[in-house]
Amino acid sequence: MLNIVVLVSGGGTNLQAIIDGIDNGFIKNTRIVGVISNNYGVHALERADKAGIDSFVVSPKDYPDREAFNEGLLEKVNSLAPDLIVLAGFLVVIPEKMIEAYPNKIINIHPSLIPSFCGTGYYGLKVHEAALKRGVKISGATVHYVDKGTDTGPIIMQKAVEVKEGDTPKELQQRIMEEAEWKILPAAINKIANSQ
Repeated sequence: MLNIVVLVSGGGTNLQAIIDGIDNGFIKNTRIVGVISNNYGVHALERADKAGIDSFVVSPKDYPDREAFNEGLLEKVNSLAPDLIVLAGFLVVIPEKMIEAYPNKIINIHPSLIPSFCGTGYYGLKVHEAALKRGVKISGATVHYVDKGTDTGPIIMQKAVEVKEGDTPKELQQRIMEEAEWKILPAAINKIANSQ
Protein backbone atom coordinates (compact mmCIF):
# COMPACT_ATOMS: atom_id res chain seq x y z
CA MET A 1 0.00 0.00 0.00
CA LEU A 2 1.43 3.38 -1.04
CA ASN A 3 0.74 5.98 1.65
CA ILE A 4 0.59 9.46 0.15
CA VAL A 5 0.42 12.94 1.60
CA VAL A 6 -1.06 15.60 -0.67
CA LEU A 7 0.11 19.21 -0.31
CA VAL A 8 -2.32 21.90 -1.48
CA SER A 9 -2.73 25.68 -1.51
CA GLY A 10 -6.15 26.36 -2.98
CA GLY A 11 -9.23 24.80 -4.54
CA GLY A 12 -7.95 21.25 -4.58
CA THR A 13 -9.18 20.12 -8.00
CA ASN A 14 -6.13 17.88 -8.44
CA LEU A 15 -6.68 16.53 -4.92
CA GLN A 16 -10.25 15.70 -5.95
CA ALA A 17 -8.95 13.87 -9.04
CA ILE A 18 -6.74 11.75 -6.74
CA ILE A 19 -9.59 11.08 -4.27
CA ASP A 20 -11.88 10.08 -7.16
CA GLY A 21 -9.15 7.93 -8.72
CA ILE A 22 -8.70 5.98 -5.49
CA ASP A 23 -12.47 5.68 -4.92
CA ASN A 24 -13.23 4.41 -8.41
CA GLY A 25 -10.34 1.95 -8.42
CA PHE A 26 -8.27 3.68 -11.11
CA ILE A 27 -5.47 4.28 -8.56
CA LYS A 28 -4.75 0.92 -6.93
CA ASN A 29 -2.89 0.08 -3.69
CA THR A 30 -2.84 3.72 -2.58
CA ARG A 31 -4.31 5.68 0.28
CA ILE A 32 -4.12 9.34 1.25
CA VAL A 33 -2.87 9.52 4.83
CA GLY A 34 -3.15 13.30 5.05
CA VAL A 35 -3.70 16.58 3.25
CA ILE A 36 -1.59 19.60 4.22
CA SER A 37 -2.43 23.15 3.16
CA ASN A 38 -0.30 26.26 3.63
CA ASN A 39 -3.49 28.35 3.67
CA TYR A 40 -6.49 28.38 5.99
CA GLY A 41 -10.04 28.16 4.68
CA VAL A 42 -9.29 26.79 1.21
CA HIS A 43 -11.70 24.50 -0.60
CA ALA A 44 -9.11 21.70 -0.73
CA LEU A 45 -9.52 21.26 3.05
CA GLU A 46 -13.28 20.85 2.65
CA ARG A 47 -12.67 18.22 -0.05
CA ALA A 48 -10.40 16.29 2.34
CA ASP A 49 -12.92 16.50 5.20
CA LYS A 50 -15.75 15.36 2.93
CA ALA A 51 -13.66 12.34 1.90
CA GLY A 52 -12.84 11.54 5.53
CA ILE A 53 -9.13 12.34 5.12
CA ASP A 54 -7.17 14.00 7.92
CA SER A 55 -6.22 17.53 6.94
CA PHE A 56 -3.81 20.01 8.47
CA VAL A 57 -2.79 23.62 7.96
CA VAL A 58 0.87 24.55 8.22
CA SER A 59 0.87 28.25 7.43
CA PRO A 60 3.90 30.56 7.21
CA LYS A 61 1.75 33.08 9.14
CA ASP A 62 2.00 30.86 12.23
CA TYR A 63 5.81 30.88 12.29
CA PRO A 64 8.31 33.65 13.08
CA ASP A 65 10.29 33.08 9.87
CA ARG A 66 10.69 30.89 6.78
CA GLU A 67 13.19 28.58 8.47
CA ALA A 68 10.74 27.82 11.29
CA PHE A 69 7.91 27.26 8.79
CA ASN A 70 10.08 24.85 6.77
CA GLU A 71 10.85 22.92 9.97
CA GLY A 72 7.16 22.84 10.89
CA LEU A 73 6.18 21.61 7.43
CA LEU A 74 8.80 18.85 7.44
CA GLU A 75 7.77 17.82 10.96
CA LYS A 76 4.11 17.51 9.94
CA VAL A 77 5.00 15.54 6.81
CA ASN A 78 7.29 13.22 8.81
CA SER A 79 4.52 12.61 11.36
CA LEU A 80 2.36 11.15 8.58
CA ALA A 81 5.17 8.82 7.37
CA PRO A 82 4.36 9.04 3.65
CA ASP A 83 5.84 6.82 0.94
CA LEU A 84 5.12 9.59 -1.57
CA ILE A 85 4.45 13.33 -1.29
CA VAL A 86 2.20 14.76 -3.98
CA LEU A 87 2.28 18.49 -4.70
CA ALA A 88 -1.17 19.26 -6.09
CA GLY A 89 -1.15 23.01 -6.67
CA PHE A 90 1.13 23.67 -3.70
CA LEU A 91 2.49 27.18 -4.19
CA VAL A 92 5.35 26.95 -1.72
CA VAL A 93 9.00 26.33 -2.50
CA ILE A 94 9.77 22.91 -1.05
CA PRO A 95 12.51 23.19 1.58
CA GLU A 96 15.81 21.58 0.62
CA LYS A 97 15.72 19.55 3.85
CA MET A 98 12.47 17.91 2.71
CA ILE A 99 13.91 17.10 -0.73
CA GLU A 100 16.92 15.51 0.98
CA ALA A 101 14.66 13.57 3.38
CA TYR A 102 12.44 12.27 0.55
CA PRO A 103 14.64 11.74 -2.54
CA ASN A 104 12.55 10.65 -5.55
CA LYS A 105 9.51 10.52 -3.27
CA ILE A 106 8.03 13.95 -4.09
CA ILE A 107 6.08 14.55 -7.29
CA ASN A 108 4.57 17.73 -8.71
CA ILE A 109 2.00 18.56 -11.38
CA HIS A 110 2.91 21.53 -13.57
CA PRO A 111 0.46 23.07 -16.09
CA SER A 112 2.74 23.11 -19.14
CA LEU A 113 4.85 20.75 -21.20
CA ILE A 114 8.18 21.06 -19.39
CA PRO A 115 10.71 22.46 -20.36
CA SER A 116 8.35 25.15 -21.70
CA PHE A 117 6.89 27.78 -19.35
CA CYS A 118 8.35 26.39 -16.15
CA GLY A 119 10.76 27.41 -13.43
CA THR A 120 10.72 30.35 -11.05
CA GLY A 121 7.72 32.64 -11.52
CA TYR A 122 5.72 30.22 -13.66
CA TYR A 123 2.69 29.11 -11.64
CA GLY A 124 -1.10 29.30 -11.88
CA LEU A 125 -2.45 31.58 -14.60
CA LYS A 126 1.03 33.03 -15.28
CA VAL A 127 1.91 29.80 -17.12
CA HIS A 128 -1.09 30.08 -19.44
CA GLU A 129 -0.63 33.82 -19.98
CA ALA A 130 2.96 33.15 -21.09
CA ALA A 131 1.92 30.28 -23.38
CA LEU A 132 -0.74 32.41 -25.09
CA LYS A 133 1.59 35.39 -25.40
CA ARG A 134 4.17 33.16 -27.11
CA GLY A 135 1.51 31.86 -29.50
CA VAL A 136 2.00 28.14 -28.86
CA LYS A 137 -0.47 25.79 -30.53
CA ILE A 138 -0.01 22.98 -28.01
CA SER A 139 0.35 23.20 -24.25
CA GLY A 140 -0.46 20.63 -21.60
CA ALA A 141 0.68 19.32 -18.23
CA THR A 142 3.65 17.45 -16.77
CA VAL A 143 4.05 15.27 -13.70
CA HIS A 144 7.66 15.20 -12.53
CA TYR A 145 9.80 14.26 -9.57
CA VAL A 146 10.89 17.19 -7.43
CA ASP A 147 14.59 17.91 -7.10
CA LYS A 148 16.43 20.98 -5.82
CA GLY A 149 15.71 23.00 -8.96
CA THR A 150 12.35 24.53 -9.91
CA ASP A 151 10.49 22.14 -12.26
CA THR A 152 13.80 20.45 -13.18
CA GLY A 153 13.29 16.91 -11.82
CA PRO A 154 12.84 13.81 -14.00
CA ILE A 155 9.58 13.75 -15.97
CA ILE A 156 7.14 10.92 -15.20
CA MET A 157 4.27 11.74 -17.58
CA GLN A 158 3.12 14.46 -19.95
CA LYS A 159 -0.08 15.09 -21.87
CA ALA A 160 -0.54 17.60 -24.65
CA VAL A 161 -3.61 19.82 -24.96
CA GLU A 162 -4.58 21.90 -27.96
CA VAL A 163 -4.56 25.68 -27.60
CA LYS A 164 -7.63 27.08 -29.35
CA GLU A 165 -7.97 30.32 -31.28
CA GLY A 166 -9.12 33.09 -28.94
CA ASP A 167 -8.40 31.18 -25.72
CA THR A 168 -8.19 33.27 -22.57
CA PRO A 169 -5.69 32.19 -19.89
CA LYS A 170 -8.63 30.98 -17.75
CA GLU A 171 -10.12 28.91 -20.59
CA LEU A 172 -6.77 27.34 -21.36
CA GLN A 173 -6.17 26.64 -17.67
CA GLN A 174 -9.55 24.88 -17.38
CA ARG A 175 -8.98 22.78 -20.52
CA ILE A 176 -5.51 21.71 -19.36
CA MET A 177 -6.90 20.74 -15.95
CA GLU A 178 -9.75 18.71 -17.45
CA GLU A 179 -7.88 17.08 -20.33
CA ALA A 180 -4.42 16.64 -18.81
CA GLU A 181 -3.84 17.38 -15.10
CA TRP A 182 -6.80 15.42 -13.70
CA LYS A 183 -5.80 12.43 -15.86
CA ILE A 184 -2.03 12.22 -15.61
CA LEU A 185 -1.65 12.97 -11.90
CA PRO A 186 -3.80 9.97 -10.87
CA ALA A 187 -2.10 7.87 -13.61
CA ALA A 188 1.38 8.79 -12.34
CA ILE A 189 0.45 7.92 -8.74
CA ASN A 190 -1.00 4.60 -9.88
CA LYS A 191 2.17 3.88 -11.87
CA ILE A 192 4.40 4.61 -8.85
CA ALA A 193 2.16 2.61 -6.49
CA ASN A 194 2.17 -0.46 -8.70
CA SER A 195 5.66 -0.55 -10.17
CA GLN A 196 7.47 -1.93 -7.12
